Amino acid sequence: MKLFVQLVCAASVFLPCAAQQKTYCNPVNIDYAYCLGICANGQHRSTADPVILMYEDDYYLFSTNQGGYWWSENLSDWNFVRRSFVTPEGPGEDLCAPAAWVQGDTLLVFGSTYTRDFPIWMSTDPKANKWEKAIEKFDIGGWDPAFFVDDDGRLYMYNGSSNAFPIYGVELDRRTFEPLGDRKPLLLCDDGQIGWHRFGELLDNTLMRPFIEGAWMTKHNGKYYLQWGGPGTEFSHYADGVTIGDGPLGGETSYFAHQSLPLSIKAGGFIRGAGHGSTFTDRWGNYWHTATMTISVKNNFERRIGMWPAGFDAEGDMYCNTAFGDYPHYLPDGVENHLESRFTGWMLLNYNKPVQVSSTLGGYSANYLVDESVKTYWSAKSGNKGEWIISDLGCVSTVRAVQINYADQDAALQGKVDGISHKYVIYASEDGKRWKKIIDKSKNDKDVPHDYVELAVPVRARFLKMENIAVPTGKFALSGFRVFGNGNGSKPSAVEGFVVMRGDDDRRNAWIKWKPVDDAYAYNIYYGVDKDKLYNCVMVYGANEYWFKVMDRSKPYYFAIEAINENGVSEWTRTESL
Repeated sequence: MKLFVQLVCAASVFLPCAAQQKTYCNPVNIDYAYCLGICANGQHRSTADPVILMYEDDYYLFSTNQGGYWWSENLSDWNFVRRSFVTPEGPGEDLCAPAAWVQGDTLLVFGSTYTRDFPIWMSTDPKANKWEKAIEKFDIGGWDPAFFVDDDGRLYMYNGSSNAFPIYGVELDRRTFEPLGDRKPLLLCDDGQIGWHRFGELLDNTLMRPFIEGAWMTKHNGKYYLQWGGPGTEFSHYADGVTIGDGPLGGETSYFAHQSLPLSIKAGGFIRGAGHGSTFTDRWGNYWHTATMTISVKNNFERRIGMWPAGFDAEGDMYCNTAFGDYPHYLPDGVENHLESRFTGWMLLNYNKPVQVSSTLGGYSANYLVDESVKTYWSAKSGNKGEWIISDLGCVSTVRAVQINYADQDAALQGKVDGISHKYVIYASEDGKRWKKIIDKSKNDKDVPHDYVELAVPVRARFLKMENIAVPTGKFALSGFRVFGNGNGSKPSAVEGFVVMRGDDDRRNAWIKWKPVDDAYAYNIYYGVDKDKLYNCVMVYGANEYWFKVMDRSKPYYFAIEAINENGVSEWTRTESL
């Protein structure tokens, strides 16, 4: 049988044999529920506020309003478990911004609430959906809660989501979950000092003060790293900050002293945002950070989930590596140094390249398929079998993976719906005339709104054609048909004329400018307050300037830039501190 399979794989002309994927691509490809109630204005999918943790050697994912949770063996293939934590037969919109933690041999879950009648749930077999109430009512409640068990077994809770009140922390009795003392205020936004704390898409605080929310605690080498989200989940600069204390509630070091840089931020690229999340370790002890990503088109709270490598450097500084944060990355498979990127080096091959389509609905034009913005999308006139797209890569290239991001055009579903799936076939061609099938999802039975397929065998192609067979609801519509691999040319040359002009009146702001590189389609701008720790990054497509408004007034900053094309990236060009 083994020899037979090998012979079939070797002889196959049309379809590479399937293999376990070794890579993933953000946003995380799970069966996001359709929104209910007031959030269903313009039917769409959404979830946010993720918690990922390990329990009994599996990964569990909890997030907002999904009517259940997921488990996975590999952080790639997620299995949904339907469960209402409010009423056993509830409609599903129950756990908002949930907390999940492991205490002893037990997994526990609690959802956001301001009332005093919400239970804490516990399980020693969550894969089988076996849960009991640890307590009937968690009396003190809390919105955006997080629970942390210290090395000595003591239990703490953090909560808060407000543009007026701080993040709070309190110790709890680990058996009764009663508070041991009063909640302690730990942290407030400092938008007058730190630019990325400011509210709004343009970071201008024109509407209201910024929010601080979504606390999380990580302990590393005896220090306590309090993480939090802000300034607003709707915006590209939604990020998680971090500050360090000597104890779980601050100790001698006050949490009110902010670190200038966010832990996780993703202000550019195809899909943006990296706020209100959690930090976890994989089975090899590597750190990862998961957080909320924003679409915010059909509704301000139209959101997705992302996941990035994270860790601590030799000096104890916590980092999250979001560079190329929506390109293919390697899944964990052993002990790794996450300061070295998990990015595969597979480049985007079809940015702003020619597209043909079977039909177009209204102003949802074909160019939106390849403009690298999840906020725009193409829609066919129907969701019928036979609607198609053709993406021209411009030249014959090596294709290694494809990501298909569906858009919710004229969706007519609400909540978590069983039995729905996306079915399609993708063909490749070198000349646009002779086609071979490279991906066959014609019998797919899974709901895959952000399907990512890593080819078992790379394919040489200039054209890729996707034919729709079935969508769960509405029209055949895509916000991004993204082809990854490598071209045949040279990497771009280094950027010249790289200048950062920092504001005189407001040192939180800067204008970044550089000379365009002829064969580059995008640029990565790296920055930090230490020249050897440029851990933060923003990706800029199709431009040679960027308004940068996330700085601390009082700190010097360092910058570097690299050019990007289908063949790779250039060397860095750096600036001095300013």
